[in-house]
Amino acid sequence: MLLSRRLMLGLAIAGTMAGALAFPALAGEGPTEIDLFFPVPVDGKLARDMGTLIKEFNETHPEVKATAVYTGSYDDTLIKTRAAIKAGKPPSAVIMSANFLLDMQIENELTNLDSLIAADGTTKEKFLGQFFPALQGNAVINRSVYGVPFHNSTPLLYINADKAKEAGLDPTKPPQTWAELTDWAKKLTRREGDKVTQWGIAIPCAYDYCGWMMETLTMSNGGRYYNEEFGGEVYYDTPSMLGALSWWNDLIAKHKVHPPGATPGPAVSTSFISGNAAMMMLSTGSLTYVRDNAKFNYKVAFIPRNVRNAVPIGGASLIIPAGLEADKQKAAWTLIKWMTSPEKSAWWSRATGYFAPNMAAYKTPDMVDFLNKNPDAKTAVEQLDVAKPWFATYKTVPVRKNLEDEVMLVLNGKKQPKDALAAAQKAADETLKPYNAETSLKLP
Repeated sequence: MLLSRRLMLGLAIAGTMAGALAFPALAGEGPTEIDLFFPVPVDGKLARDMGTLIKEFNETHPEVKATAVYTGSYDDTLIKTRAAIKAGKPPSAVIMSANFLLDMQIENELTNLDSLIAADGTTKEKFLGQFFPALQGNAVINRSVYGVPFHNSTPLLYINADKAKEAGLDPTKPPQTWAELTDWAKKLTRREGDKVTQWGIAIPCAYDYCGWMMETLTMSNGGRYYNEEFGGEVYYDTPSMLGALSWWNDLIAKHKVHPPGATPGPAVSTSFISGNAAMMMLSTGSLTYVRDNAKFNYKVAFIPRNVRNAVPIGGASLIIPAGLEADKQKAAWTLIKWMTSPEKSAWWSRATGYFAPNMAAYKTPDMVDFLNKNPDAKTAVEQLDVAKPWFATYKTVPVRKNLEDEVMLVLNGKKQPKDALAAAQKAADETLKPYNAETSLKLP
């Protein structure tokens, strides 16, 4: 029954994608034509940068002709990829949110990359050894490689350094704890009568971003968001998550230093750039956008802790969907290896603000020079020492939305944190029930 519903959804959406997919050339008649689905989940000129990257690939690889197909948000990209797979016309490669891979592997929608790695005469260990260890948890499932880290992120604390100095704060010594951050936010909030003219802090909450921020705060509060070893458990109704959501809500309702309501990511970055918010928590993927548009001095810092320093990995991996012909699979693998090479990984990081997952990227001359001129780009990399895998379960998106819907109610003043998290846990348990029935609850 579940499969039938997924199939019907996929076929329905596939109908809206007519014309978006390129069709393969016949073998021997020219370059192998492949599509790359790519999302744009953050601010900036990522779509234009992608065009530049693919143009260079095609110029240097005449045996392959790649076409970049914009697919919207991370969630949109998952929906469109699944629809294309169901329609029998999968894209050859996809920049997929790193935490969707487990769900796709459970649904048999991914190509296992082990044989492609072995065909190159190397091992999984050597291949993965190129990338920061913190990224491998979202790329390896059951000891097999299903994704290649491409552009990855951690959340950062962005600070308007000019406004901090005006408030008597030292931006070179950013807040280290939630208590210090609350104090900074109070000092940075400006009011004229009942009207707030400058918010101390803004944290985004919209689908996708909201779950990532809740995972960030929960981890900083010493907790876990989900079972990293099993795709059927989340820990929404727990003291650590209650503390995280209560602190976030207190910034709005008690301290009145955070804009009321659930604010989408673009609104948060716009508020920071315009000077309406003096601090924000946002992805390092927005760093280039901030660097290019801020008319003031700014600083980036680790996410402050309550119990411990810890952040989730974000961003995306490159995947090859299941169901491809061998020539397209080979061409996609060529593209993926080129895009994740040290030189291209470094270029993409400089262009977008995401950190480069390939460690050798940071030894390239252009990257060394860039970091000397832009030390703010080092912070996300330094924070990898305390980074952990990104939330991933069976039906990742619905399970995440089970929480996000409730968090939005809290931030909009319509529900208390404890009641919201109990409701989120109940809804998530229901969503996860089929997987548990087929795995943890299934007896021989």
